[in-house]
Amino acid sequence: MATVIKLFFAEISMKVVFTLHAEEQMAERKIVKQWVEEAIKQPDFIEKEGGKHYSMKKINSHLLKVVYVKENYIKVVTCYFIK
Repeated sequence: MATVIKLFFAEISMKVVFTLHAEEQMAERKIVKQWVEEAIKQPDFIEKEGGKHYSMKKINSHLLKVVYVKENYIKVVTCYFIK
């Protein structure tokens, strides 16, 4: 079952859905949802390729990369630390 949260961008509220794969990877990699939210809301870098968005945010001494698809909501596909 996917987890749904809401993020606020200025005055726009966007629903965020975590896929089961993303939740499993977060648990395995010890990535907390707050970090993923921060990477989406206030990224240090953003890339877009095709329909996928790649938000990157420095968390402690590591760079977190969040892969998501943006439609009427944000669907987090996966996330991982870049070494």
